[in-house]
Amino acid sequence: MGAHYVSSKDFNRDPGRAKKATDDGTVFITNRNHPTHVLLRIDEYRKLTTSKGSIVDKLALPAAADIEFDPPRARIGLKPADLD
Repeated sequence: MGAHYVSSKDFNRDPGRAKKATDDGTVFITNRNHPTHVLLRIDEYRKLTTSKGSIVDKLALPAAADIEFDPPRARIGLKPADLD
């Protein structure tokens, strides 16, 4: 199972093709090359929403390996402690 990417324009033209692609994995619908929506089969959705487990367990799912995650670097304005 892999991930598929479909532009929102292509999805609007042929939603049936995107639905069929879920037979082979998760479909990410993009807007200007950025994922905005996810389309997956109902059984996969139910697995994600009904299983009990931690977020670590859910991220360990094989399909999660294809998800790009690049969070922005945190900018914390720390000041030196005034110990006087």
